[in-house]
Amino acid sequence: MTEIKRALISVSDKTGVVEFAKGLSDAGVEILSTGGTARALREGGVPVVDVSEYTESPEIMDGRVKTLHPRVHGGILMRDTEDDRSALGGIGGKPIDLVCVNLYPFEQTVARGASHEETIENIDIGGPSMVRSAAKNQARVVVVTEPSDYDEVLRTVRSGDGPGAALRARLAAKAFAQTAAYDGAIAAYLTSRDTDSKFPGSLTLTFTKAYDVRYGENPHQQGAFYIERNAPSGSLALAESLGAGGKELSFNNLVDVDATLEAVREFDQPAAVVVKHTNPCGVARATTLEHAYRIAREADAQSAFGGIVALNRKVDRDTANAIAETFIECVIAPGFAPDALERLRKKKNLRILATGEWLSADYAALQFKRVGGGLVVQDRDASGPSEVRAGKVVTQRAPTDDEFRALDFAWRVCKHVKSNAIVFAKPDRTVGVGAGQMARVTAVGIASQKAGELSRGAVMASDAFFPFPDGIEAAAEAGIKAVVQPGGSKGDDAVIAAANAAGLAMVFTGVRHFRH
Repeated sequence: MTEIKRALISVSDKTGVVEFAKGLSDAGVEILSTGGTARALREGGVPVVDVSEYTESPEIMDGRVKTLHPRVHGGILMRDTEDDRSALGGIGGKPIDLVCVNLYPFEQTVARGASHEETIENIDIGGPSMVRSAAKNQARVVVVTEPSDYDEVLRTVRSGDGPGAALRARLAAKAFAQTAAYDGAIAAYLTSRDTDSKFPGSLTLTFTKAYDVRYGENPHQQGAFYIERNAPSGSLALAESLGAGGKELSFNNLVDVDATLEAVREFDQPAAVVVKHTNPCGVARATTLEHAYRIAREADAQSAFGGIVALNRKVDRDTANAIAETFIECVIAPGFAPDALERLRKKKNLRILATGEWLSADYAALQFKRVGGGLVVQDRDASGPSEVRAGKVVTQRAPTDDEFRALDFAWRVCKHVKSNAIVFAKPDRTVGVGAGQMARVTAVGIASQKAGELSRGAVMASDAFFPFPDGIEAAAEAGIKAVVQPGGSKGDDAVIAAANAAGLAMVFTGVRHFRH
């Protein structure tokens, strides 16, 4: 196993680098460095040899060229053979056994809206070259690209054994994944400037495998969960597992949890959403989280059994007690009080997730759906709030204040129900949901069946327009008093006439919320 005698350290992210370099130096490793990294290491008391001193070639062009030198890349790429040692020695070079490099913050520069000139200057050239050279020569060289790996590498150096082949291979694979993602981000930025669209001409998506799931949608399918590079805090990908209840999250759990989390973000008051097979079966808001959860669960208690629960507040003991009353697959919330967590961890097979930070309902993101041989990409559907109040009343009767409140609530829920989608609601709760039907009038019938007598005096939201009066007529028969829908059908006049004949108030938002 090759001993680590010389390391080259040049990092943009200086988290933990002084401690790492000091540990290497204390173990007898010579440190080569450049620019700001060399300065930070010296200030931290670490002996450093400047790369320009090692190469006997000064940095030029304000530091744009400093590591692109045969002594650097020869030192990294040298194989442990007599010929390579001789060739390197012939140019005055020495073996470099460890390369610790992370790259200029190109993606962060783009994200903060920097000028094109500044963005171009943040395209790293020397860094990726050294990283790729070290990763290619992993049989002899250790490449470290993330501060999270410093401790493990340092332990192996201090032990005297040095990083083993398995660790070298893992670090090399991570390095190539990082340079691939980095190049993909640059390509996306540059190709997006060549089009009038917000979507780049070249799209490279980078994900890191988190773990295998028990199976895919069905037991005969294998599956895994991957985390997106630069996933936002508060997203499912970065949620902390506080209890697995004896079983890890499944493929279907993850899909359902994400749908539940997206729905509960719609509300500012304490709110709860219960989802089954990606469709909300019960949604409610109230003055307390416990009350909201109980109402949401009882909105369709039969469907809620074995469902997924999302809450938009830290879970207290009373809410935890309510959740523990029935079988729930998973619960996700910003956090959990210690006594609430203690109670929920006693539930067999209950998975518990905490998002920590909380994303607002209007956070921006791209959404992707795989189709045969390709990918469709779209903006996240972040609209919804205020669309009802800003809509057009098209009937002789306008909604009352309570009806407007209920319509707004139903509209926020409806965008999270699979099309064709119908939601029956009171001001702070759903009473019936009709999801995923081929005919809209059928969805109305299912929502009416779920609601029963609770549909009397309720309101109805539809994710898209009614093509015929039959849906409105069925709603009126169920006792619905007000409707919100996008409008825009050739049959709008007939639909409005049916609403007027039944004494319904109806609002057109002009916005559709299909969910496929």
